Amino acid sequence: MVRINLLPHREERRRARQRQFVSLTAAMAVLSLAAILLVHGILKAQIDNQNSRNALLKTEIAKLDEQIKEIDRLREQIQAVISRKQVVETLQANRSEAVHLLDQLVRQLPDGVYLRSIKQTGPKVTLVGYAQSNARVSTLMRNIESSPWVEKPELVEIRLVPAPNAGGAPKVSEFTLNLQVKRAAPSTDTGQGAPGSQAPAKGGKA
Repeated sequence: MVRINLLPHREERRRARQRQFVSLTAAMAVLSLAAILLVHGILKAQIDNQNSRNALLKTEIAKLDEQIKEIDRLREQIQAVISRKQVVETLQANRSEAVHLLDQLVRQLPDGVYLRSIKQTGPKVTLVGYAQSNARVSTLMRNIESSPWVEKPELVEIRLVPAPNAGGAPKVSEFTLNLQVKRAAPSTDTGQGAPGSQAPAKGGKA
């Protein structure tokens, strides 16, 4: 009987399989490395792109911050101008208000009433003066109520005192009177009608 030794053939097949396995392993390693390098390249490109965008955003944000600061400076300057304008307007309004106030006091002051002092704090005005009688003070208060520029007369105090510069012989009524200046001024035509309110003053003189 003829015997055939198959060991060399089997060894050759085993070696062939080993070579094939090594080749496949090497190919897989190369492919894996290539994939890793590809992914790394893609990620690096994305990171670089994002970094560039971040740098651009930082630059734009810095520009916006400067613009905001400039806007704030302009706003402060505008507010300062508005404040100065309001001060000027207030001074002009107060000057005009003082003119109207003195004009109205002259118009509404009855005969026999004399003012010693006038003090204004905002819209509030305090009058101190002398009257020949209490009735003249009442007439003054009625005239103020009918005035288009002043209102709300309030008698603080009234008392009999010796007449100034008269040797103390006759007695007069010394009074303190508060009133309010109307901030919402009426038209000029209405203000010209104020002298008509002096009619009660003449009646009070009798």
